[in-house]
Amino acid sequence: TVLYTGNGADNHAISGVGFQPDWVWMKSRNNARSHALVDSVRGRGSILYSDLTNAQEAPAASNNDLVSFDTDGFTVGTPERAGSTNTNNDTIVAWNWKAGTSFSNDASSTSVGSLDSSGTVNTDVGFSIIKWTAVASSATQTMAHGLGAVPKMIIMKNRERAVDWAVYHEGLGNTHGMSLNTNAASSDDSGWWNDTTPTSTVFTTGNGNGYRTGGVAEDYIAYCFAEVDGYSKFGSYTGNGNADGAFAYTGFRPAWLMIKRTDSARSWVIVDSVRDPDNEVLQTLEANVVDAEYDNSNVL
Repeated sequence: TVLYTGNGADNHAISGVGFQPDWVWMKSRNNARSHALVDSVRGRGSILYSDLTNAQEAPAASNNDLVSFDTDGFTVGTPERAGSTNTNNDTIVAWNWKAGTSFSNDASSTSVGSLDSSGTVNTDVGFSIIKWTAVASSATQTMAHGLGAVPKMIIMKNRERAVDWAVYHEGLGNTHGMSLNTNAASSDDSGWWNDTTPTSTVFTTGNGNGYRTGGVAEDYIAYCFAEVDGYSKFGSYTGNGNADGAFAYTGFRPAWLMIKRTDSARSWVIVDSVRDPDNEVLQTLEANVVDAEYDNSNVL
């Protein structure tokens, strides 16, 4: 997690990440602007927004929203879209993930999955970015994710169509899904994942649930996460409504945390240890809205 202030100018280098990121998620903290998500698999000039259904925005002529992925961060330029990248005087947070090892699977050659997939993967931290082209079919489709471990969470988007995001989480199981861009409760539909749990080699989609996960011959992107002891944790808990709250054991002090209520309409809450290095954790952003950061004493 890094913090910076936008200057609205070309070639604004952001350092301090500690590695060359493959996925950069940016959000203005002081203004109502969309979350801007860029990854190295789709390319630096292609933006998705976690709070919108929009299809992937094609690279602009100058590609200035994110100019480059650098060895210790990234470079932004004169902003060309509505997302949070480099608007002058915006205070911005950027959450960064590293994959870095090229991945490709030819399903017909390896007999792994039913569709070809490719991307970048980091098995040490349990993270991969995978792209594939679905087929126009109601049949089950399976794609290799490259993790070598069972994904606990998958965040997925149809890149070509204005439809909701799709989120798989082990806490919901293989019958339910959620949308990152809405506050809606989880829904039960075999169109999400064909009621099939991911394996250590592939994940499964159904007939699309409104083209969120498949069912149409279009391009998709997925951010896949496996659990790594002492580094990442994915789970669920039941709230108790008390002032001192429920306790969720992770085994380590989290640096980044996203929480979503699943049985009712509530936003995707994001907190981190850079915006809030000390308890009490107050500085809150929500993945499904453009709202600026706000103080919420009821989070952690």
